[in-house]
Amino acid sequence: MLSEEDKYLFDLNGYIVIKGVFSPEEVAAANDAITNHMPSANERIDDAIRNTKRGTGMGGNGKDGRIDLGGVLQWGEQSKFFHSVLDHPKLVPYYNEFCGKGYRMDHMPFCIVQNKGSEGFNLHGGTIDVSSGEYNHFLAYTYNHGQIRSNLLAVAVALCPHPEGGGGFCVVKGSHKSNFKAPPAMIQGDAYREHVQQVVSDPGDVIIWSEGTVHGALPWMNDHQRRVALFRFAPSTCAYGRSYMEEGNPMWPEGCYDGMTERQKAVLQPPFNTRLDRVQLDDEGGTHVESRSKAKKEFDKKVFGTSYF
Repeated sequence: MLSEEDKYLFDLNGYIVIKGVFSPEEVAAANDAITNHMPSANERIDDAIRNTKRGTGMGGNGKDGRIDLGGVLQWGEQSKFFHSVLDHPKLVPYYNEFCGKGYRMDHMPFCIVQNKGSEGFNLHGGTIDVSSGEYNHFLAYTYNHGQIRSNLLAVAVALCPHPEGGGGFCVVKGSHKSNFKAPPAMIQGDAYREHVQQVVSDPGDVIIWSEGTVHGALPWMNDHQRRVALFRFAPSTCAYGRSYMEEGNPMWPEGCYDGMTERQKAVLQPPFNTRLDRVQLDDEGGTHVESRSKAKKEFDKKVFGTSYF
């Protein structure tokens, strides 16, 4: 179970750092997998796909772009580390607390790679969108009747050191409760930098934040390469991404399920309510299924001609 301190800090700041979730051996295995698959990575060079504008505070050296590496669930034996993020015993209590029982993977996970001088990422997100000032219900952070809910929860596994002043992931603390858009110069890293907090982390640490918290990345200033594995989760009835429908049915792209445990596969269920036979992960390593009565299900099948309405 989460401590009251964890809940307080997440509600206060919009993010939390969980120290030492993964061992040095696990981090090394993840880095080996990334190195082996780097030839298929893609760098954001063209202005149309860069995360920043050249010459701005977030723009880095104006040359090197962020490198994105997808397919982490489709690497066979080398995907075991990435599979484990879905149901790690140290992480499931946070997922259940911030997304609710029956949480689901929403986006395709991937790795972020940055070389020294690489661009960061302009500030983005926010329950109140940082750029437009509009309400982002699909990212929203709420707290009602003792219950935290994040409609989109980001989970980043640090696979290298992120020292103070070295750049990388950053947040505007408490911005998940903000009611106004930010000045454009702040979004681009050219003003009010004192309000943008770089998050320090060590290899094996996990940073969890609400996408309702304004966040981004500072240019990478270290000699070593930045490597982070990024996942996004959502409550059982919420969906932002649509990769689970890529083949026209509720299924993820080919290869995603290979080598997964049944618990991990449960996290890949499409969005639907927990009371409709959804496999839910508990904090103790087991699963739970909540079901309506047999009579009601049989009646619905007569009405709709399908197993579920």
